[in-house]
Amino acid sequence: MNWEVFQTRRFSRQYKKLHDNTAADVDFAVDEVKKNPEIGERKKGDLAALRVFKFHSKGQLYLLGYTLDEGVRLIYLEAVGPHENFYRDLKVK
Repeated sequence: MNWEVFQTRRFSRQYKKLHDNTAADVDFAVDEVKKNPEIGERKKGDLAALRVFKFHSKGQLYLLGYTLDEGVRLIYLEAVGPHENFYRDLKVK
């Protein structure tokens, strides 16, 4: 059974600001997560529900943060962006 993907408002706002090449890399990363939702590294502490998939775009490390709802097989895309201030911005919900 396939997983469905849902974008949060935060993710869609961040995605719209990305350059076209980076957006294509994000699309590829989302496809990878959709194939195997367990691929992301599970965080600890305040962000325990969050998983992060790391990928490179234009020579820079980007992070794709997502959560899983295994009951209905949904992947919630929470945030995307460069590593700088990624976790700090996520904590300020």
